[in-house]
Amino acid sequence: MPNTLPRRALLSAGLATAAAPLAAPALAEAVPELTWRLASGFPKNLDILFGATESFARIVGEATDGRFKIQPSAVGEIVPAEGLLDAVGSGKVEIGHASASAAVAKDPVFALATATPFGLNARGQSAWWLQGGAAELFAEIFAKHGLTALPGGNTGAQMGGWFRKEIKTTADLQNLKFRVAGLGGQVLAKLGVSPQAIAGPDLYGALESKALDAAEWIGPHDDEKLGLQKVAPIYHFPGFWEGGAAVLFWFNAEKWKALPKTYKAVLQAAAAQVAAEVQAKYDARNPQALRRLVAGGAQLRPFPQDVIEAALKAANDLYGELSAKNADFKRIYDAMKAFRNEEYLWFQVAEYTYDNFMIRARARG
Repeated sequence: MPNTLPRRALLSAGLATAAAPLAAPALAEAVPELTWRLASGFPKNLDILFGATESFARIVGEATDGRFKIQPSAVGEIVPAEGLLDAVGSGKVEIGHASASAAVAKDPVFALATATPFGLNARGQSAWWLQGGAAELFAEIFAKHGLTALPGGNTGAQMGGWFRKEIKTTADLQNLKFRVAGLGGQVLAKLGVSPQAIAGPDLYGALESKALDAAEWIGPHDDEKLGLQKVAPIYHFPGFWEGGAAVLFWFNAEKWKALPKTYKAVLQAAAAQVAAEVQAKYDARNPQALRRLVAGGAQLRPFPQDVIEAALKAANDLYGELSAKNADFKRIYDAMKAFRNEEYLWFQVAEYTYDNFMIRARARG
């Protein structure tokens, strides 16, 4: 009995000492209450892409017990799509969610962070960013514009678009008024296409009035909302200019740098979850949307092989021209090309063999 009290005192002291390090991280740095604005590059009717910003805001809010609030807004509500990255870089808004190709006019290097004609597929784009060194390469480029970025989703391979007349040969591309943007438009221009810049909501009217001959958008789930099969029934595939279109969360670099590390970790985790959800939603929803489109009059047609081969040659010519003028483009394009070639070495062995067998098995019933 005489030694009981001292032992209890020592035990209490020991527990207190052991517990102290557990509480230290919460005291290591103050976690401020913040409200940031997030400008989406997409309208609200694109439920997967705009919905990504809503999911991101919800996850961040829940993970921080409401101390870090993010307010999403659709394209045009705060800034237009073409000014979104400038708005983030200047600090007008703290976060953006858009494809990097929105800034191709600023620097063609940005296209490589989204998708390029005959570039990486969705899995390859993700692997290149997360494990292949792309994040580090782009960090240097984005920093010049006051930006830092995290992956924010991928649409997967896109469709080739809606055409009033079927493309049967490269001759059918001559003077074709085609709504197609970015480097894809520059490649097709080499084949005689007249690229047009028209917003999604205006495509139906432009096709109906014959101001456009064709228009590409995204894929079945999003395309269905436009009803284009009623005025341009030929649905060509694939969209070889966007074999795996990545979307990024953009952050003002100075504001990102000033964040507590706890908040940075929360934003990184939220972006990773949303990025996985975006592609999963497209993969899950596109099949049924495609069935409905075909039932509604869409006529599926693959692009002819000679058209795709001609586009590949035109793309390689364009990349040579851009590389000769832009050292950053050459450095990052060469890195992407090397990674792409290694990816397809692997894909052709197991992935393609398995997928090809299962596709043929499905066709046999």
